[in-house]
Amino acid sequence: MTSGRPIRVLNVAEKPSVAKAVAGILSKNQGLRVREGRSRFNKIFEFSYVIQGQPCLMLMTSVTGHLMELEFEERYRKWHSCDPADLYQAPVRKHVPEDKLDIKRTLDEEARNCQWLVLWLDCDREGENIAFEVIEVCTGANRHLTIWRARFSALIDREIHESVQNLVRPNHLFADAVDVRQISLNLLQEIDLRIGASFTRFQTMLLRDAFMLDFATDDRNLVLSYGPCQFPTLGFIVERYWEIQSHEPEEFWTINCSHNLPEGTATFNWMRGHMFDYTCAVILYEMCIQDSVATVTKVKNQEKLKYPPHPLNTIEMEKRASRYFRMSSEHTMKVAEDLYQAGFISYPRTETDGFSERTNLQTIVQEQQGHPVWGPYAQRLLDPGAGLWRNPSGGGHDDKAHPPIHPTKFSAGESGWSQDHHRLYELVVRHFLACVSQPAVGAETTVDIDIAGESFSTSGRVIIARNYLDVYRFESWGGSVIPTYTFGQQFVPTTLTLDSGVTRPPPLLTEADLLNCMDKAGIGTDATMHDHIKKLLDRFYATKDSNTRFSPTNLGEALVMGYDDMGYELWKPYLRSMMECDMKAVSIGTKRKAEVLATCLDQMKACFLDARLNKLKLLEAMAVFFERSNRSAGGEQHSIGEVVRRCNLCQESDMVLKRKPDGNFMVGCLGFPQCRNVVWLPGSILEATVTTNICSFCTPGPVFRIQFKFRRLEIPPNYNVEHLGCIYGCDEILRQLTEICGTGSRNHSGMPARGRGSTTSSNSSFQRSNIRPSACVHCSQAGHSSNDCPSQASRFRNTRSSGMNSQGEASIPCNTCGAPCTLRTANTANNRGRKFYSCQSQECNFFVWEDSMNNSNGGRGAHRANVANSASNPRRGGRVNIRGNSVDVSFVSATGDPISGRRCYVCGDPSHFANVCPNRGM
Repeated sequence: MTSGRPIRVLNVAEKPSVAKAVAGILSKNQGLRVREGRSRFNKIFEFSYVIQGQPCLMLMTSVTGHLMELEFEERYRKWHSCDPADLYQAPVRKHVPEDKLDIKRTLDEEARNCQWLVLWLDCDREGENIAFEVIEVCTGANRHLTIWRARFSALIDREIHESVQNLVRPNHLFADAVDVRQISLNLLQEIDLRIGASFTRFQTMLLRDAFMLDFATDDRNLVLSYGPCQFPTLGFIVERYWEIQSHEPEEFWTINCSHNLPEGTATFNWMRGHMFDYTCAVILYEMCIQDSVATVTKVKNQEKLKYPPHPLNTIEMEKRASRYFRMSSEHTMKVAEDLYQAGFISYPRTETDGFSERTNLQTIVQEQQGHPVWGPYAQRLLDPGAGLWRNPSGGGHDDKAHPPIHPTKFSAGESGWSQDHHRLYELVVRHFLACVSQPAVGAETTVDIDIAGESFSTSGRVIIARNYLDVYRFESWGGSVIPTYTFGQQFVPTTLTLDSGVTRPPPLLTEADLLNCMDKAGIGTDATMHDHIKKLLDRFYATKDSNTRFSPTNLGEALVMGYDDMGYELWKPYLRSMMECDMKAVSIGTKRKAEVLATCLDQMKACFLDARLNKLKLLEAMAVFFERSNRSAGGEQHSIGEVVRRCNLCQESDMVLKRKPDGNFMVGCLGFPQCRNVVWLPGSILEATVTTNICSFCTPGPVFRIQFKFRRLEIPPNYNVEHLGCIYGCDEILRQLTEICGTGSRNHSGMPARGRGSTTSSNSSFQRSNIRPSACVHCSQAGHSSNDCPSQASRFRNTRSSGMNSQGEASIPCNTCGAPCTLRTANTANNRGRKFYSCQSQECNFFVWEDSMNNSNGGRGAHRANVANSASNPRRGGRVNIRGNSVDVSFVSATGDPISGRRCYVCGDPSHFANVCPNRGM
């Protein structure tokens, strides 16, 4: 860099507070001008500065975390717009969301007039991701920008000035090899989006309205989320809870021995530990009682060291803050972020637990000499004669981005700090001073004795030098003094007892335990683990008590139980660990992105489809903890079941089984409202479930058949309550029940509903295209329905004279078996009060309305006489063509398609269905 005319430099920080702090440090708050950007939260700071002799006009602004987000294209974003399984292949895009557009406009406008772009973004994985987003936006506005990166880990004067004078080209971070790392980041985002969205929609739509979830204040907006990291985290909690619940206390016995001397008491532990067999324990105890002289078989004196902790990284800070102060990991990170932005500690999101050789550790200690509490200890550390200093040992982790967390500025306590700010700052300082100190030294004595062939042991410890324990008050090293023993010495124990106890279950996981489990299994990163834990609490999957111990809620346990009963270990960490391994393979170039993406999504999609087929397991698990709910989703939403077939109208979305708010069922297109294809189902359905059984007649397939359960009182007695059928026209029984009971549709206006564009739907109450003509159940002939069978009409003519049965009730003989059929009264919504005869035998299909027997033809065939009478004046919505004695009837369905061969079951009028007949109930 050489001097010359000032160049304009656009500086971008990750947060507004960081931009303000860096601008204040570099300008020394002299000549600093502030103006508004497009976003009122992200101001622009202007000041002059010289970078390696080059005069610069610095423009400092910021983003607010990620500038872009990955999401599905518009038609897949609404929950009811598609089958969740489609999300595994649905197109995704990375774009600037609406709430970040003002920030993008600021970057666009400022980048056009600048020559340099300096990235003041964090050097961790998330920071690199954000850096890519900023570069993409800024170079889109000005492709001639020279791009630099400032590397810093603390918002202090020394670090910031050093960073800006040693800017580095980002190409060694962002080009070629490391560009592959960015690919792996995007890959992980895409995998998480697809898996999380599909399972979240599935769980929420299946369970939210099916059960009374009493913990939710607004259960209509409740989301039962699934995350590839969130769910294994829940799995750790549930697994420990199950271990506790399944624990059966078991009694055991142990032999305890003690020896009292003037210089102290020694308690000897049985080397066998304990025994579960009482008889064996008694035999061994009696042997010891009979020969109770103890002989010293071993005396070992050795020096023991207790080493200080490794330098502090994020996960260890969260664990220790939880253990020492009972602070949640989320709150710990918030407090740490406050301290970092105020310049008191280094960057708090780091995996590194070892200092580099270039770090001047003694300078950091010097700044703490003036503290009233640990200042004297810092002075001892710097005194060569004290011999307290020790270069810290690393823990083997280095993220190549930030050093371990350490103090960067002295403070004896700020007026605006809360108690937790004081505590966390103290932890960071004391931890740093401890890790550069000598380990504690102790002298440990171990004594083994023998009594009747049984071995016992005791140990005592004397602390010789406390060293780091003097400053690290959070740890202790207990010492106990025991009498002096010599090899071969014999004595009679003071007490020798056989004591019993019971086994105890492990305790619930603390937050520190949970973080440790996540860290070992590779679930989440140091920057995201606390978010996953918080999500479990926010989603009512787990609770945390005052001792920071986690228990699963009924909802959390039910979800894990449901998937576990399916045979899947989605709640185990193995799947996520495999994903993380694949991501590392992509980042180092040993695997290709497309290969990993395809393999991972194929596996998870297969798992998703199987889980959906076995959804009954999930429902059964929920039923263990929650009461069933009879309500359905509110507003325009429906309680969605499973896919029946691909929509034959729009050819883009699926036709799925839905339950309307009034409790009736329908099959509708997920492309609603763009596509309004719909099939209304009989209004007498109580339950309906899509099965894996495929209809062999309807094409194009597959068309899945539905298992129906009808309300007994709303269908004629000769129909079964349970029925497996196809709704697309090939099922005669469903067609009959639709005509008898009406459909669940509440639109009786006769106006056809429109599909996509001007195309009308091809669906009626049951579709007629691509179906096999069905045969009459009475005469096995095609060409007419069972309701209109001529053979039945002749039979009815022979049985028109009604009689009385033995109880004095009106009856007629059954035409099939001859049994008397008593007169009954219908109680369905559509035929309430109407009289009918039916046979009580399960073998017969005999059924006839009483009023139809008053017609000249009688029975089911009686309606034909009424067809001609109404044909000359067809009502709106239908048309009738009469050729000789045949009648060709065409209805117009709710979706606008003609349906031939249908008429009202009540009066025979071909212009309407029975459910809207004006004569019904007369």
